[in-house]
Amino acid sequence: MHKDRISVIQSEFKRVLSDIIKNEMKDPRISEMASVTHVELSRDLKYAKAYISVYDTEKFKKSTIETLTHAEHFIKNEVGARMRLRRLPEIRFILDTSIEYSSRISELLKKV
Repeated sequence: MHKDRISVIQSEFKRVLSDIIKNEMKDPRISEMASVTHVELSRDLKYAKAYISVYDTEKFKKSTIETLTHAEHFIKNEVGARMRLRRLPEIRFILDTSIEYSSRISELLKKV
């Protein structure tokens, strides 16, 4: 598949996934401070890695990723209803700590 086409699909997938997590998932185990930071799709669109940033306690970080993983079937169905894809990818949710890391580095630099 063409690289530009995958980029467009990744961008749309991220937007749709963000909307589903924010507006459709009413599970209290999902932090309100969770956001989709990046989505990587395989070239054949069979697999998706969704990077989730959770600006919350360690407990909420873990429960957010676990809950999203358990709800993958529901999320895939919702994505399928909103996007025209021949095949719905298997979604793997990954905790993204890059924002937290950069925030910590900024704080350390301010102290120096």
